[in-house]
Amino acid sequence: MQIVDTGSGSPLVLVPGVQGRWEWMKPAVDALALRCRVITFSLADEPTARAPFDESRGFSCYVEQIGSAMDQAGLQQAAVGGISYGGAIAAAFAARHPERVSSLILVSALPPRWQPDARARLYLKAPRLLSPLFFIRSVFLYREIAEAHDGVLQGALAALRHAVNVLRHMLSPARMARRVRLLAAAGLAGEITRLDVPTLLITGEDRLDSVVPPVRTREYLAICPGAECVTLPRTGHLGLITRAGEFARIVATFIDGAGARENRRRIG
Repeated sequence: MQIVDTGSGSPLVLVPGVQGRWEWMKPAVDALALRCRVITFSLADEPTARAPFDESRGFSCYVEQIGSAMDQAGLQQAAVGGISYGGAIAAAFAARHPERVSSLILVSALPPRWQPDARARLYLKAPRLLSPLFFIRSVFLYREIAEAHDGVLQGALAALRHAVNVLRHMLSPARMARRVRLLAAAGLAGEITRLDVPTLLITGEDRLDSVVPPVRTREYLAICPGAECVTLPRTGHLGLITRAGEFARIVATFIDGAGARENRRRIG
């Protein structure tokens, strides 16, 4: 499997969103690598992932990538984080392998009870034909990109950089549709009823995230006893990109704090 292993310090395995490409998270990966060791990858059915994928095994193929990446990096245990769709993958791994997860970071994550809404079901019917609608709707994300930056010019330049990155690492509507179907069929609500690892939830502001409304990510508060929840100001769904430095600070502080608390517990 092709992994990215960068930075040094406390290890973090980071799982990308439904578009499947780790490169979309690159600003966050670069910022995190200044504070910790980051291991990431593209989802298994992406050609660049060079990972085994068997559609008959469904969503589990993505979950098992986390363990494979840790094995490849020589890690028995690590913090595990997931972005949006990747949050559901990370949560499933923590439920199945809690002994390998030192802490869990869920960023604008889809909850276990998530099912496709009417808009998503429309895309699922003909993902290639409807992909222009997907890209048109993405234009509306400019509002949150602009709010995260000072001034119209800075916002426009940031939006352009993000657009260039997206075009360089194009998503596949067909693979995205398959991932949505696999998650809907995974039955995570029956599997993830409690997560007994230190957990951090990160969301954008309610008014700015229309992709995964923060109230859906906060459903994890009922599943993760003692979970912390942080709102990244002036962001919506793209906070790890638009405010990568602050995002990395929050994540690294939590990982180090979780590690210190675990050491005190063992000594005590």
